[in-house]
Amino acid sequence: MGLDAEFWHGRRVFITGHTGFKGGWLTLWLRQLGAEVTGYALEPSTTPNLFDSAKVAQDIRSVIGDIRDYDRFSQVLRQSAPEIVLHLAAQPLVRESYIDPIGTYATNVMGTVHLLNALREIRSCRSVLVVTSDKCYENREWEYPYREIDRLGGHDPYSSSKGCAEIVTEAFRKSYFPKDANICVGSARAGNVIGGGDWSKDRLLTDTVRALVAGEEILIRNPSAERPWQHVLEPVYGYLRWAELSFTRSAGLACAWNFGPDAMATKPVSWLVERACKLWGEGARWRLDQASHPHEAMLLRLDSSKAERSLGWRGTLNIEQTLQWTLDWYRAFYARNDMRAYSLAQIAAYQEAARNRLP
Repeated sequence: MGLDAEFWHGRRVFITGHTGFKGGWLTLWLRQLGAEVTGYALEPSTTPNLFDSAKVAQDIRSVIGDIRDYDRFSQVLRQSAPEIVLHLAAQPLVRESYIDPIGTYATNVMGTVHLLNALREIRSCRSVLVVTSDKCYENREWEYPYREIDRLGGHDPYSSSKGCAEIVTEAFRKSYFPKDANICVGSARAGNVIGGGDWSKDRLLTDTVRALVAGEEILIRNPSAERPWQHVLEPVYGYLRWAELSFTRSAGLACAWNFGPDAMATKPVSWLVERACKLWGEGARWRLDQASHPHEAMLLRLDSSKAERSLGWRGTLNIEQTLQWTLDWYRAFYARNDMRAYSLAQIAAYQEAARNRLP
């Protein structure tokens, strides 16, 4: 099932975090659909980055600002008169949250408060989606995939900040945006996304590609840890699908949503790295990183049956395609291709695959 380009054409959409990895892909997709996009975010946190390499700022209103600055942020939000808001601004790294817990909570929790409070005064907005993470759940390291009704928690500052953001969203929904209100407030939980354009530190595929390009050994912290890998376009498609439906029929959609891959995409870290080495070639190899590292979850999977049932959403790419598309993007980048055109071509290919997949 594809997206409705007629619905999105000319639609005023406000995105926080548009300079980031997932936000950049979301912005490109919205422009391809014809939406009028305003983005608000900090400068990209790495060099290189998707925002610059794919010219994400082209044909949108891009505002560089800090969501922790409530006065400036709320002013820009009001001026944009959005119809749909997609909130992705965040401190997105577990290991960084150990280094800077105050900044992590200020951005991930109070940033969400700032957004939802500012929206109380904006009558144009009909749908707002707060994007959190699969790590918002209290992870008990079991095989059971987590449902939206399961307990929130978090071992580390990043994970707990995402659980807090979910609680904040629910509190604002009940207090200021009840079922009979004009605005539909939802939240989205996804994680372990890979794809082209991510250069953040301490992410498996990013570190893998960095080592592959440099011809160095890949250092792996937890080779036996299992993750449900998915391409970045999978949850982004879910966010857009939710926004479409919530705009026209909000009943039953103002709640939390999981967007995770099926069980076949859950693979150990070692499997993913070995497969990446094989696909890349050139003698690529990895070894165990023996240094001491902060706690990281060994297993966490999502039950996305609600999104499949109510939104018609489910994964389109299998794990092999996901990894191939990711490595192809980086190869194209280092070969100095036009990465805006390349990224838009991947989005178009994904949309075609989503339309043609078997029910």
